[in-house]
Amino acid sequence: MTPEEITATLTELFGTNVNATSPGSWEVNTYSFQLLVLLSKDNTWLRVLLPILPLQEAQPFLAEFLSANFDETQEVRYALHDGQIWAVFHHNITTLVKVDFERAIARLVSLHEIGIDNAFNRLVESRIRQVIKAAKLQGQSLQATIQNLERFYAEGIMGEIDQTAQAQEQTLAAWRRQLERLWDEV
Repeated sequence: MTPEEITATLTELFGTNVNATSPGSWEVNTYSFQLLVLLSKDNTWLRVLLPILPLQEAQPFLAEFLSANFDETQEVRYALHDGQIWAVFHHNITTLVKVDFERAIARLVSLHEIGIDNAFNRLVESRIRQVIKAAKLQGQSLQATIQNLERFYAEGIMGEIDQTAQAQEQTLAAWRRQLERLWDEV
């Protein structure tokens, strides 16, 4: 791809939201994100970057972000720079074709929209699997494990201090669904 093709593709995708900030550098500003497109100094590598969230918010989920890099993020990767988690795409400019550039941008935007949700869900699932494993090691059945959780919530060991009865029941229903879904897998 040439710089002119990059400009044309970005303009097709984002219209007037594209600014060429300097030679080999573009910025796309929308109401929900700021996408950066940068060429290396020698114009051989393209890098597309999109901030996801501050490191402080992502800290508990770093392992999940790294795991996602292994098999979920496809042609893009999560990266850390300057206190921020980014979605990043790197590619040699001479072999990059428009369709791959467009797909990479779509994937970056998708990761931005997902934000921390997938990392949080993976963390929660791993914790639920730990609960199931511990319960099975103690010889508990699924029903006994659910009863223990209900007791923990009733006694205030788990849950929020000011949690309403309705919110508590919704939380317990979510526990039940996840325990039932994962029980036979663990």
